[in-house]
Amino acid sequence: MKTLDLNEILTSHPYPGRGIVLGRTADNKKAAVAYFIMGRSENSRNRVFEETEDGIRTKAFDESKMTDPSLIIYHPVRILADGSTIVTNGDQTDTIRDHMLEGHCYRHALRTREFEPDGPNYTPRISGLVNPDGSYYLSILKSLDGDPACCCRYFYEYDKPQAGVGHFIHTYQENAEPLPSFEGEPRRVAISAADAQSWAEQLWKSLNKDNKVSLYVSLIDLATGERDTVIVNKHG
Repeated sequence: MKTLDLNEILTSHPYPGRGIVLGRTADNKKAAVAYFIMGRSENSRNRVFEETEDGIRTKAFDESKMTDPSLIIYHPVRILADGSTIVTNGDQTDTIRDHMLEGHCYRHALRTREFEPDGPNYTPRISGLVNPDGSYYLSILKSLDGDPACCCRYFYEYDKPQAGVGHFIHTYQENAEPLPSFEGEPRRVAISAADAQSWAEQLWKSLNKDNKVSLYVSLIDLATGERDTVIVNKHG
């Protein structure tokens, strides 16, 4: 599979929706994690990422303008005590965490969930898990070609990541009406940045200026577990 330029993908796609990138830095010493959110409505754009004790959460930038928090306020990132990192585009972050704490795997957790109930888009639920050793998993739960009667669950597991390579999955295949779900395998992309700040700057610049809302980037040292993390918000 060809290794693609992530910045070129983002620059050419005005509305990929929400996206997850997991991979490995070029020096093969750090796990790489990125998550971004975008929005077309005032409600979706009225958000920021806020750091928490175990990751981040979304919150309203202006509480007076929040109309429906049900699908846009959640914890995108949860970090477990063993160093595992869960990143998703919805409250399935907590579903995965709870099942893992009970001794189950992330697949077991996601079999209890399906795509978001926001017809006619039926936004996919995308999820990622980075293990302490740097291996990682991605998944997507989506409707069958827009038919809400069937939920399709796809799981992708990368047990031996390659240096300088990551995988990118996002919610929407293209900016259309209704929004079509992501198609195919996660995109194989290059990860060249040596630190979180420079990677965040690259990604933020590549995201559509009108639709981008917030970005989270973290590089995890595989030897020490230390995290180099950057949060970028359009507001605030």
